[in-house]
Amino acid sequence: MASLDAMRLAELTTLRLGGPARRVVDATTEAELVEAVRAADDAGEPVLVVGGGSNLVVADAGFDGTVVRVLTRGVTVDADTCSGASIHVQAGEPWDDLVARTVAEGWVGVEALSGIPGSTGATPIQNVGAYGQEVAQTISAVRVYDRREQAVRTFFADRLDFSYRHSRFKAEPGRHVVLTVSFQLRLGDLGAPVAYAELARTLGVQVGERAPLADVREAVLGLRRGKGMVLDADDHDTWSAGSFFTNPVLSPEQAERLPADAPRFAQPDGSVKTSAAWLIDHAGFAKGHGHGAVSLSTKHPLALTNRGGASTAELLDLAREVRDGVERAYGVRLVNEPVLVGAEL
Repeated sequence: MASLDAMRLAELTTLRLGGPARRVVDATTEAELVEAVRAADDAGEPVLVVGGGSNLVVADAGFDGTVVRVLTRGVTVDADTCSGASIHVQAGEPWDDLVARTVAEGWVGVEALSGIPGSTGATPIQNVGAYGQEVAQTISAVRVYDRREQAVRTFFADRLDFSYRHSRFKAEPGRHVVLTVSFQLRLGDLGAPVAYAELARTLGVQVGERAPLADVREAVLGLRRGKGMVLDADDHDTWSAGSFFTNPVLSPEQAERLPADAPRFAQPDGSVKTSAAWLIDHAGFAKGHGHGAVSLSTKHPLALTNRGGASTAELLDLAREVRDGVERAYGVRLVNEPVLVGAEL
């Protein structure tokens, strides 16, 4: 377990923003991860657990405490032709590496989640989803270190309280440190039924039909690259935290007040989801809108980007401008998806 002093968190986040940490500890095993968090808790130090850093907005002042980097690796596999593949993944395993392996192995259920940056341990926290899939559909269990109880616990799927971009872990921020994530995946050459219209069109199938796993992955990667959502050090549109705002979930009455051409997606509970990107664009914030070193992506209005040399304060000013402008135009208050550390909107 390595310990570093005064590393800038800009080096650990995909936004490339954030001031120094008092101390950074690299945990390469599950035991080191638990010990690093427990030791900091026992010492009364603030703790920030960082995986891929793709969902963090860290203040320019940095973090006056211990940052624990989750660098654990490994995938344990149980597979048979009857029950499918049961895989157990260390929290630090890069997510897209795992998705690539599932496609190569013929494990079905996460192929539409290709190209998402970050670590596997982060995926259950906000129920990561894209292109009609969510990890809630395939996660069977999550093992965590419970900082309050100082014990390792396992939560099975029915105890995870998954909903849109939400889980029991997000409801209690910081309490649980994910150690491993278990997935139950079907076996086959075809992906899960395509549930997203844009992806279906790209694949040349109807919504609800299936396509080869490898084709689904390549189609999703192509769509994400076109929106600046696949990390590329040379492309400032990817210097972001992905989608900065979640898609609003509205009451039927709220949805009725939107313009007639606003997207509306009925939800099982009677609520209506709309598109944050549509609201941003139609409120007057086009792709590329920004000031100086920060702007909306030139490829997608939902990503706020660092054009090089930006500060977190500048990025948050832009986020407030967009959020407040959408609220003035449509009466809908956008909610940030990334975790804010030492900062607020």
